[in-house]
Amino acid sequence: MKNTPFTDKHIALGAKMAEFAGYNMPISYSGINDEHAAVRKNAGIFDVSHMGEFIIKGEHALDLIQRTTSNDASKLKAGQAQYSCLPNENGGIVDDLLVYCVEENKVYMLVVNASNIEKDWNWISKHNTNNAEMHNISEKTCLLAIQGPNATKILQPLTEMDILNLKYYTFTKGKFAGVENVLISATGYTGAGGVEIYFEDKDGAADKIWNAIFEVGGPQGLKPVGLGARDTLRLEMGFCLYGNDIDDTTSPMEAGLGWITKFTKEFTSKEIFAKQKAEGVQKKLVGFEMIEKGIPRHGYEIKDFSGATIGHVTSGTQAPSLGKAIGMGYVTPAFAAIDAPIYIKVRDKLLQAKVAKIPFA
Repeated sequence: MKNTPFTDKHIALGAKMAEFAGYNMPISYSGINDEHAAVRKNAGIFDVSHMGEFIIKGEHALDLIQRTTSNDASKLKAGQAQYSCLPNENGGIVDDLLVYCVEENKVYMLVVNASNIEKDWNWISKHNTNNAEMHNISEKTCLLAIQGPNATKILQPLTEMDILNLKYYTFTKGKFAGVENVLISATGYTGAGGVEIYFEDKDGAADKIWNAIFEVGGPQGLKPVGLGARDTLRLEMGFCLYGNDIDDTTSPMEAGLGWITKFTKEFTSKEIFAKQKAEGVQKKLVGFEMIEKGIPRHGYEIKDFSGATIGHVTSGTQAPSLGKAIGMGYVTPAFAAIDAPIYIKVRDKLLQAKVAKIPFA
C-alpha cells in the first residue's frame, strides 16, 4: 500500500485506516455522521492526495484534450476549470475528471481518479498522435480539500490570494501558508462550498500547510474528515462515483451527464452519444429515497410492483443530513420519472422506494 505525505498525521489523529485505490487512506476519525455534519455546517479537511494529476502542454495540448474528453475545453479561459469525462470507443466512460486551464491553448492540468491513473494515462497517450507534451505529476502532488460553508473564511488569513471571492470552478495560484506555487480552486465533491489545494511536497511543504491549516482552523472547529463522509456528502448531492455510478459500460447520456457532452467538436464516441440523445437511452441513472425502512447497497436489484427486475442500485446510504436512506441506480426509462414507485430487493424482501430529485432534499 502507498502512503500520502499525511498518512502519519491521520494515524496520529486516531483515524480508522483502510486500503483505497492502492493507498492507505483514512475512512473516519470521530465518526462518519460527526464528520459529515462538520462539513455541512462548518468546515472539514480531506486528504485526497491519492488523486492523479497530469500536465498537458504545448501547441497540441488543447487538441488532445478536445479529442479525448466530452466537454468543450476550448471555452476555458486561464484560471477556469470544468468537469468532463473520457469516453471510450464503445460509448462508455474511461473516467470522469476535472480539466484546469493554466494557460489558454497551451497548458492544462487534468485531475483523474486515483484508481484510474495508469488507465487514463495510457488512454490519453494512445490518442496523443500529435505529440503534445505530457507529464504525470501524480506522485509528487499533494491535494487537500477544505470543504464547508466556513472553509474559505478559515483559510483566508493564510494567503494574500483572494479565496473568499473565488467563483465556483475557477482557481488561482500563489503563496499559501508560506509555500510558493500553490493552486487553490473553488471545486470539491461535497456540495458544501470550499476549495481544493494542490501543491508539490518538497521542502516540508506538506507539513507546513497541514499544520498551518489546523493552527487557524482548529480553534474554529475545523475537523479532519475521512473517505466515509466524503461518500455520504457526495451522494446527498447526487455526484457520480466512478466504479459505482459510472464506468466503462455506462454512457454520459445514461448517467445524466448530457450537460458535459458537447457536440460542437469531434471526440471519441460522439456518434453513439448523438444517437442516444436523438433516440433515447435504454437505462437512466436516477436518485431514489426509501419509503420502507432499509438501506440500499451497491448491486441490489431494483424491481417493479410485480417483482420484475428493472435495474440495479449503484450507490446507497443512510443520509446523515436528511435522516433517511437514499440511493442512486439505473432503471429502465419507464420508471425514471420523479416520484415513480420502485422496489429495492434487500435480502429477500422488496422494500418500497420512490424516484427522487437530485440533489436530494
